[in-house]
Amino acid sequence: MHNISVKPEGDASLLIVFGNEVNPEINRRIAAAVKLIRSQHIEGIVDLIPSYCALLVNYNPYVISYEKLKKRAEKLASMDLSVGSDVRKVFEIPVLYGGEGGPDIGFIAEHAGMSVQEVIDLHSGRDYLIYMLGFLPGFCYLGGLDERIHTPRLANPRIRIPAGSVGIGGSATGIYPMDSPGGWQLMGLTPVKTYDPNKEVPILLEAGNYIRFVPIDEAEFARIKELADKGEYECVVHEETGA
Repeated sequence: MHNISVKPEGDASLLIVFGNEVNPEINRRIAAAVKLIRSQHIEGIVDLIPSYCALLVNYNPYVISYEKLKKRAEKLASMDLSVGSDVRKVFEIPVLYGGEGGPDIGFIAEHAGMSVQEVIDLHSGRDYLIYMLGFLPGFCYLGGLDERIHTPRLANPRIRIPAGSVGIGGSATGIYPMDSPGGWQLMGLTPVKTYDPNKEVPILLEAGNYIRFVPIDEAEFARIKELADKGEYECVVHEETGA
């Protein structure tokens, strides 16, 4: 049985700790736990917030007590949370690399000792696990960036980074879901809205999903952006089996 600990986190939250390291297997177990808890429709649970190696459960203490919820959570420790966890959902995110939307791609390439095209090929050549969301609505913390293109953050952060900017910050890569200050090195721009407050479900992605960056040209960027601005663009999504 995996070592899972359950402890209070404030007066209306409970923390289920699955480990103490950033690990895809631990994160898959957390994603499976989220699905399991949601399927049980436990009255009193307000929200489930996964992180790298823990799951925060917000609840209404007037509806369910901490002790009762703790017992339900501890029962998870005796269940096989790996069932179905080898099926992953991969979202294709189109990216126009370089140009005005990717002003730092030249520096990224120079820092890595590569050509710009080699950087693009490396960045778009693998799938990235979404470990958790945070910082901004819909901002994804991704795992799996190739070490060869790890790049330090800007010494002086920008006051405004446009929504859809794709960048690298140290060992991480990701997408800015809205206009925001930031210090990441910008390598491209996606026309896809990963956060849209006008939609019933405003956040496109969730922890446990994967992202696959797909290089596109300016014509394709314009086509997708026109659809996205009208709320008519649907990402290509693959359901795949395997780690």
